[in-house]
Amino acid sequence: MDTYYNPDHLPNFGKIGEGNPELAEKFFAYYGAVFEEGALSKREKALIAIAVAHTVQCPYCIDAYTKECLQQGADLEQMTEAVHVATAIRGGSSLIHGLQMLDQVNKLAM
Repeated sequence: MDTYYNPDHLPNFGKIGEGNPELAEKFFAYYGAVFEEGALSKREKALIAIAVAHTVQCPYCIDAYTKECLQQGADLEQMTEAVHVATAIRGGSSLIHGLQMLDQVNKLAM
C-alpha cells in the first residue's frame, strides 16, 4: 500500500545529515543529550515524547516513542494517559482562542 508516510524512513533518519553533516552531528548530539537521564527519568522523557508526538501528529515519532516507552518500562495505560494529557492541552489551547473570536464578535456586532 502506498502512503505518504513511509515506515522505512525511520531507521534511516541518520541519513538526513548527508546535506550538512556538521549540523546533523550537532542536532544528534543535542537530541541524545536531551534524552539522557537527568531530573527526569528516561521513562518520563519517553512519555513526554509520545504525548508531544501525538500533538505534532508525527507518525515517525509516534512509532519511535511507542517503542521507546515500552523499552523504558511504561505500559499502555501510562502511554494512553500521556496522550490524553496532550489532547486536553491541545483542545484547551484551541478553546482559549475562542475568546479572541468573542472579542471580535463583540467589536464587530456593536
